Amino acid sequence: MEQTKSITKPFLRWAGGKNWLVKHLPKYLPKNGFTNYHEPFLGGASIFFYLNPKKSFLSDLNKDLIETYVEVKNNVEQVIDELSRFENTTEFYYEVRHQQYDSKPKKAAHFIYLNQTSFNGIYRVNLKGIYNVPFGYRKKDFFEPDILRRASVGLKNADLTNTDFRDSIANVKENDLVFLDPPYTVTHNNNGFIKYNKSLFDLDSQFALSNYIDKIKEKGAYYILTNAAHHQIEDIFTKESDQILRLDRASLIGGRNAKRGNYAELVITNIV
Repeated sequence: MEQTKSITKPFLRWAGGKNWLVKHLPKYLPKNGFTNYHEPFLGGASIFFYLNPKKSFLSDLNKDLIETYVEVKNNVEQVIDELSRFENTTEFYYEVRHQQYDSKPKKAAHFIYLNQTSFNGIYRVNLKGIYNVPFGYRKKDFFEPDILRRASVGLKNADLTNTDFRDSIANVKENDLVFLDPPYTVTHNNNGFIKYNKSLFDLDSQFALSNYIDKIKEKGAYYILTNAAHHQIEDIFTKESDQILRLDRASLIGGRNAKRGNYAELVITNIV
């Protein structure tokens, strides 16, 4: 597959997003290209929008997230119309934060609005599944119609599914590229990594992901994995002939008084 120019940038903010990786990505891509693109931890889709693949299989466990992408793909003008009715104010935010909508475009607009106006764009729900992130007091416009329209064009040839990453292996074929970005903490360099991720992506999930990568390789496909720079992760994902690289990136998550600096992340791949 010949890579085309990115047609847009992500329309969502996402904790652990991979905008920082885009400038490094060309050196890790298959030299002779790839056929189809797969991303089973979709999140903010930075890499997908950068690569702008001709055919892709995108999935995530977050049902609301996938439904939002589906609506932007299929009904972008309705989503834009609904977003235009929202207001970036404290009062409006708390008034609609727990609202439930029957209309799919309204649900997608609600998701985008909360993502763009909440504190740090964090997606967090309580034990009852209710979104509980406070207002973010952002001055920036919470949506840009042209970005959403370009995202809709980019998603036209994407297969979008709400599923566990393990189930996505069936779509992977020889010469495909799979980008893997499982959930993990920004402060993963310390010994608190596994404890922090217990409710997100625990150690058993990391082993399952390692097995998933083995299946990718058996199919003759390529993979690029980003993961925590932690010794247990290196032990799990060290594979014969694959390379493990350590990259520094700026931390973008934290409160007003949080310490922000450079954190290391691992990039692991069979593309050499």
